[in-house]
Formats: sequence, structure tokens, C-alpha cells
Amino acid sequence: MALPQDLANRNAVVTGGASGLGRAIALRLAAAGATVTVVDLETARDTATEGMGFAACDVGALDAKDHLKDIAESLDSVDVLVANAGVVPPWRGLSDVDGAEWQRVMAINTWGVAASIGAFAPVMTHSSCASIVVMASINGFRAHPKQVLYTASKHAAIGITRAAALDLGPSGIRVNALAPGPIATEALLGRISDRHAAGGANPDDVIQAMTAETALGRMATPQDVANAAHFLASDASGGMTGTVLPVEAGLA
Repeated sequence: MALPQDLANRNAVVTGGASGLGRAIALRLAAAGATVTVVDLETARDTATEGMGFAACDVGALDAKDHLKDIAESLDSVDVLVANAGVVPPWRGLSDVDGAEWQRVMAINTWGVAASIGAFAPVMTHSSCASIVVMASINGFRAHPKQVLYTASKHAAIGITRAAALDLGPSGIRVNALAPGPIATEALLGRISDRHAAGGANPDDVIQAMTAETALGRMATPQDVANAAHFLASDASGGMTGTVLPVEAGLA
């Protein structure tokens, strides 16, 4: 008898799966037995995870849904979709927000999620174990200074998750979201270093402060997020939909 988290014979798609948390999730799903297709920018093709399929798409483009539909139809069947593709803009207060940057971040972080779900849902109706996982953030239900754009986009991602769960539930498709806190990825460490170079706090002090805020006394890792994505993708979470699952080592 297959274990509830066994993904053998299931097809999974991970947007933004060539690097960062997306790569960790793609590797975790593959380790659980899934056949994984990574959807990312064309420039990421050479760095995409070996042994997985690859399809190029800019999920923030106006015509992204059409391209994603073509990808979905080429795969014939999809059991798991992880709508992970996203971007973290530089920290800015409202007085410094740039209009073009706002439009681009919102296009990727909100339209990209909605377009991915809308494009893959029709082929997922054929699956008896369909699960969609959206990459949200703790910024989807709390705010931090100078993060208005990212915060707004992740609040929207949670709203999309909950609305999609209601829309797709009758078709047997579950939709849940992950809400990671600070994760020690290369991207986060790079942003901390950039802020230090611009006069911000010492990176070691920033990491220590982030760690001190957690109940576990450590930052959550990409593997922690990947494990949670695996749980939501699998039958082990079969009774869950419209849920937002924090992965932040117990932030106070």
C-alpha cells in the first residue's frame, strides 16, 4: 500500500523551479517519486535541475496564461502544481515606491499565480489527487517597514489561494499556500549584504536578530519549505484546502 506522501506516477509542475525555494521543492517532489517539469525563464534553462522537464515562460507577461496553457496541454495530465515563481523587490517606503517596479512585481507575484492556476486547472480536473500549492509569505498576513510592495503582493497571493480553493473545490482540486518566514537562501543573504553596503546593519547581526525571534532558535531552511510543499502536494493533506501553512520556525 502506497504511503500518503508517495508521489509515484504523479506529474508535478513547479514554476520558478530552477533556483532558490523552487529548486528545493522540485527536488523534494522528485525524491518522492513525482515526474517534475520546471517552468522558468528561458535564461534559466541551463541551470534547471537535471533529470526534470523544462518549459520556458515569463509568468508575469500579459500573455503568460496562453503560454502556460500550451505547456499544460503538452503534458496531458498534471496532478501537482506549485505556483512558486516570484520576485522580492528592494525594500522601499511608500514615498519611494516606483510605478514601473510596482507593476512588474505585481505582474509576477499575483498575475503569475492566477495565470498558472487558471492555465493548469483544466488538465488537473482529470486527476484524482489534484493539488495546487501557492508560494505566499508571512508578509501575506503581517507587515514590515519598507516592504509595502512585497507585502501587498503576498496578501494578494493568499486571497488568490482562498478564492481558487472555492472555485476549484467542486472539481476535486485542492488549493493551499505556504507562508515562509525569513529563509537563509542565497537571495536573502544577498539582500542583507546589499543593505549593509548601503549603510545598513552588519549581516551577522541581522541573521542573529532573525534567529532570536524564532521559537526554535534557528531560521527555517529551504528543505523545511520543500518538505511542507511535499506535504501539501500529497494525499497526507487530503482534507485541507484554502489553508495557509506558515514555515518560519515559530516566529514570535
